[in-house]
Amino acid sequence: MVFRKPPDGGWGWVIVVVSFFTQFLCYGSPLAVGVLYLEWLDAFGEGKGKTAWVGSLANGIGLLASPVCSICVSSFGARPVAIFSGFMVAGGLMMSSFAPNIYFLYISYGIVVGLGCGLLYTATVTITCHYFDKRRGLALGLISTGSSVGLFIYAALQRELIDLYGLDGCLLIVGALSLNILACGSLMRPLESSDSPPPEKTCVDKVPDQYFVYHEKEKTVEENISILEKGYIDEKCANNMPDYKQDSILNKNVLSSINVNEKDTYKKKVVEQTNFCKQLAKRKWQLYLNYWEETVVLFKNKVFSALFVAILLFDIGGFPPSLLMEDVARSANINEDDYHMPLISIIGIMTAVGKLTLGILADFKWVNTLYLYVTTLLMTGVALFAIPFAKSYLTLAVLSGILGFLTGNWSIFPYVTTKTVGIEKLTHAYGILMFFAGLGNSLGPPIVGWFYDWTQEYDTAFYFSGFCVLLGGFLLLLAALPCWNACTNQSSKLPPNTYSYKVASSA
Repeated sequence: MVFRKPPDGGWGWVIVVVSFFTQFLCYGSPLAVGVLYLEWLDAFGEGKGKTAWVGSLANGIGLLASPVCSICVSSFGARPVAIFSGFMVAGGLMMSSFAPNIYFLYISYGIVVGLGCGLLYTATVTITCHYFDKRRGLALGLISTGSSVGLFIYAALQRELIDLYGLDGCLLIVGALSLNILACGSLMRPLESSDSPPPEKTCVDKVPDQYFVYHEKEKTVEENISILEKGYIDEKCANNMPDYKQDSILNKNVLSSINVNEKDTYKKKVVEQTNFCKQLAKRKWQLYLNYWEETVVLFKNKVFSALFVAILLFDIGGFPPSLLMEDVARSANINEDDYHMPLISIIGIMTAVGKLTLGILADFKWVNTLYLYVTTLLMTGVALFAIPFAKSYLTLAVLSGILGFLTGNWSIFPYVTTKTVGIEKLTHAYGILMFFAGLGNSLGPPIVGWFYDWTQEYDTAFYFSGFCVLLGGFLLLLAALPCWNACTNQSSKLPPNTYSYKVASSA
């Protein structure tokens, strides 16, 4: 399939709209899972650390499986993957309404819904990049706000549905709403040209024939000579026989010659296929060697190594508030009548504001995106340290807004990665970083929940979270100060025979 030049408009704006609603529908419930978290605590009576695994898996599994998601979209296309993933998300949510225990939710909500969200994110980003080039940043920024708007709306929606229909009814209705992803996915028309020239052959297809056959040709020639000689002798002897015998022998020789030729052709095909597999395996092995060689080169960059630690610690400490803030308010005995808006909704809307604001700041030439990212990490750590001192709805709402705004630093993370490793290594480096971000998303809420189970209060848990984020920010700052200019000015040429890899991330 050969793609045309991105039109930067036209049907591309339809793609932006449907991608926005796709992320809105698929990420709304997983990001607002804090409302469901309270109900699951009451329904199953499990510890907070064990229950928190449901939401952390739903948000982290898509990042952990980002290489697999990229392979699926590359192999089957964005539209089929989006439609299939819509069934996954809707089915996982509906199955969760029948969950008999917390372990069932690990699979139905955590793995099935989480993997479906990861596939949908990859599909929406891929199809948007196909349709946009010059306006790609704007298009990606617009669709990424879909998840934040989903968090804002679904936090209030799920609470209202629980009050009206209970937890099971809420999950059934939310799952039914997710079926609208199928309609959105059907509009993701691939950008392709039927009259384009055929794609260039792959490296394996270009292998000359002599590497496939080896010395089989010489053997084939000798066999053919012996067959011809044998046929000539038989024909000479047959001339002294009656005609009817001569005809039968001639037919027999023809049949035997055909059988020998068929066997020879079969042997040749077996040899060709065997050597093709050998060449393919050799090239795949070289591909893996190049991948790990490039990975080692990346980790020799001090800033990249510090960035990998920072993103892991940031997600361990910075993600739990979006899942646990409602339970923090309940643990602080805040009256529900004081609630003007769910705290998770505040986090969601401020995350969207933060993505847009920080993304605009990153476009200014006088703004160093690495220092801007470090600033958001340090401020997040301070805000997490302040949560134990918040004893009213107003203070928790303010802290939720601050944390939501700072979590919008996801929009500038690709800028930081590009500055650190260069555009040529961006896909490889970003995939590694997103894997560890998913690991942090998966581990953060259970760790905070375990702290509560041990101490019966959230103070120690959020001190730990704040310490993790501050530690990551200071390590990144120390790594960046002495060698920032040297790292950004270094040439980032790839080693020979290196292949690029597509990797997806989650919002």
